[in-house]
Amino acid sequence: MRVPNSVVLPVGTHVDCCQEEEVEEKRQDIMAKITAMLAERKSNLAHCINNLEGSEEPKFYVDQWERLKEMESCTLTILNLVAVNCTDHHDIKKLEATILEHVKNEELFPEVVRVLPPVYRQVEAAIVDMAQSEEMADHGMMDLQYLLSKLSQHKHLANLGRELLQDILRYLHRIGLVVWYEEIKQLESTVFLQPTFLITMFKLLVRYHLVQQLESIS
Repeated sequence: MRVPNSVVLPVGTHVDCCQEEEVEEKRQDIMAKITAMLAERKSNLAHCINNLEGSEEPKFYVDQWERLKEMESCTLTILNLVAVNCTDHHDIKKLEATILEHVKNEELFPEVVRVLPPVYRQVEAAIVDMAQSEEMADHGMMDLQYLLSKLSQHKHLANLGRELLQDILRYLHRIGLVVWYEEIKQLESTVFLQPTFLITMFKLLVRYHLVQQLESIS
């Protein structure tokens, strides 16, 4: 809701826990709730903006007004919900195909046709090889400067600079190949070449009844 021109694909899981007729009923219910939520958000934003504009001292609220107007201008495209049975490989492939179909839609993603410089692909391939090598630790964490030095050992990447590598990492982060939290000071020099490791960590730390489980330990 805060990202300009964002596109959202709702995915309903656990289809295997539902009767066939329930799936369509739940799909319609979820889409109706999303539509209602967006309408309520639009109404609330308009109400807040009107309140600020009608205040006795509107000049004191310029920053808030600008923030609200910016949020109001963020368009949100909601695609049709995809219902999947996560235990069925066929359904997972169907979801993958649906995502790819939407991503290739130039109306939804105008930048999808942008051509990347060859060095982006070269760095991507080198990082994939590095992540899959036996030398790589399971956690896949690597210091940014060390990563640069390792990549520079490749003949065609000998002139790779830190700024260009950072641009490439931003792209690789966006497509999900690596995770790089450059905006977090404590993590800006660390690149996660194995994003699945983070997922495993989050599953251990963020889970149902975690607080109760911790409190039960003497």
